[in-house]
Amino acid sequence: MQAIVLTDYGDPEVLRVTRVDDPVPGSADVLVAIEASAVNRADVLQRRGAYPSPVPRPPAEIPGLEFSGSVVAVGSAVTRVVVGDAVLGLLSGGGYAERVATPERMVLPVPPGFTFAEAAALPEAFFTAYDALQQVRLAMGDTVLIHAAASGVGTSAVQLAHHLGARVLATCSAGKMARVEALGADAVADYRAGSTPDFVRRETAGRGVDAILDFVGADTLEQNIEALAVGGRLIVIGTLSGGIAPINLSHLMAKRASVTGTLLRSRPPEEKMALTQAIGRHVWPFWADGRIRPVMDRVFPLAEAADAHRRMEANQNVGKIGLGIGPAALRPPVAGR
Repeated sequence: MQAIVLTDYGDPEVLRVTRVDDPVPGSADVLVAIEASAVNRADVLQRRGAYPSPVPRPPAEIPGLEFSGSVVAVGSAVTRVVVGDAVLGLLSGGGYAERVATPERMVLPVPPGFTFAEAAALPEAFFTAYDALQQVRLAMGDTVLIHAAASGVGTSAVQLAHHLGARVLATCSAGKMARVEALGADAVADYRAGSTPDFVRRETAGRGVDAILDFVGADTLEQNIEALAVGGRLIVIGTLSGGIAPINLSHLMAKRASVTGTLLRSRPPEEKMALTQAIGRHVWPFWADGRIRPVMDRVFPLAEAADAHRRMEANQNVGKIGLGIGPAALRPPVAGR
């Protein structure tokens, strides 16, 4: 099969398509012919050598944390998926390739009416967003602040929080604010203009927010704590500005607030399988009836993955940057169960 294999780390030019052996599925696995994948910040870090594959390392280091495609073979213990099913799934790596083998419990059906490219844009963003909202115990009537709200995870979190009945505040760059508001955000601020605590105070009558989803890290930590309400919860999903920052513990104590962090890629397979099944129960119905859809930026052919990475690094995208791998990437499945 053809795949992008990292034989070196560095600039986007290291993303070159080469030929490698097809993966071999285990007894509980499905083998999928991939139609589409998508680009994530973690892929950029991995390309730079700053986000290595989980141990044990695969024989070929293929980036890509998500996929959609058609099942072409199943293991002897597989019971719920059959050859021909159109599926999507989360990966620890291997999405920038024509085929992938993955556990049956790690895949979900492609929602009706979705193209393969749209389906491939779901796993990493929505799984991360849903998991983070669960960890901060977001409830109907809460107010949540979502940073980097025009990103793949950000646009997913805005939609999910809105449909869960929360009041959504968001930050992004000025040119993307209208797109974020259209997804269900109640108020959006330009992160370059003014301070986050001032924005939150205006929108909450000085109370603060119940929860914050943060992708920025060091540069926003102090302001995030200031913006929290008493008993508020901050979850750190990314560290775009760095991972080391001072923290005023007195402020944290006075607000009886909590700060936690999260990662998906390094979690044990059983935890990822449980999350996949929870998404199937609680989020997949929103996709199926059209209430929530991924925000798509552009879809690049696999051979142009370097250009896709450059677009993400330049922060030009709103929503997900897709990678078309198979001939049907921009079409919905012909038939599904």
